[in-house]
Amino acid sequence: MTTVVVDGPFEDADAHARSLAEEQGLTYVHPFDNAMTIAGQGSVGIEIVEQMAERRQKPDLVVVPVGGGGLLSGVALALKNRTPGVRVIGVEPAGAASMRAALNSSGPMRLPEVDAFVDGAAVARVGDLPYSIVSEIVDEVISVPAGAVCMEMLALYQTDGIIAEPAGALATTAIASGAIDTTDYGQIVCIVSGGNNDVSRYAEIVERAAIHQGLRHYFLVTFPQEPGALRTFLEQTLTGDEDIIHFEYTKKNNRESGPALVGIDLAHAEDLADFEDRMERSPLRIERLRPGTGILEMLL
Repeated sequence: MTTVVVDGPFEDADAHARSLAEEQGLTYVHPFDNAMTIAGQGSVGIEIVEQMAERRQKPDLVVVPVGGGGLLSGVALALKNRTPGVRVIGVEPAGAASMRAALNSSGPMRLPEVDAFVDGAAVARVGDLPYSIVSEIVDEVISVPAGAVCMEMLALYQTDGIIAEPAGALATTAIASGAIDTTDYGQIVCIVSGGNNDVSRYAEIVERAAIHQGLRHYFLVTFPQEPGALRTFLEQTLTGDEDIIHFEYTKKNNRESGPALVGIDLAHAEDLADFEDRMERSPLRIERLRPGTGILEMLL
């Protein structure tokens, strides 16, 4: 068996696979827009029903991650056939909410832009067959932000010892974040669909989680190029409850001032207003870099 790695989004890999199949006379199997693929993924739903039946239980709510829609459509078919009263909810990343877009448009459509962070579910266009099934029998499809996914990945690892990839944590994120109201359900099942996560990604995951919680903030601070400028900044703005986690400054010759990128961790998210008040009283020029802005993405 030969593995071919394509650098880029799913659509690039899909196009390359189709090209190889045509050139070499191979059989192309679509990862989600294929009846047999959907049937295979639907076996997860059968296992849920059978294993819960062994405990004399049945699922009231099953939460399923969504990328191209194969897993969601397959699981929904299996569950609705065997447990008619079950509610099935799909969860996709907010930066790649292609199933929600399809449902809103009454048909699959290609998203103009996709955030690839939740890479296992970063699909610009859902499959035609999965959409036709989901639109008929799935109760709801919601989306969750990448920062909340990162928080849940850390919680799964630290609390339960589960290593989940971003797409694998979508379903439990919806529960943990309160995106799904669970008060009316007894037996709830969340499908953790994968653990293909490189340990080198955890620094970014911690970063995104802290920003999403409102604990980590970044600022551009323009310092005068004179001795003691940094000490003055620290004395005027920090109280002892904050922690500097990033400081990047390069001295410029023949310049009276120069910008520094400063990252601050707060003890509590609600401390931000007081911290910004102290920033405004400082004689230095300080600009907060808000999450999602292009300059922050570029600098970090």
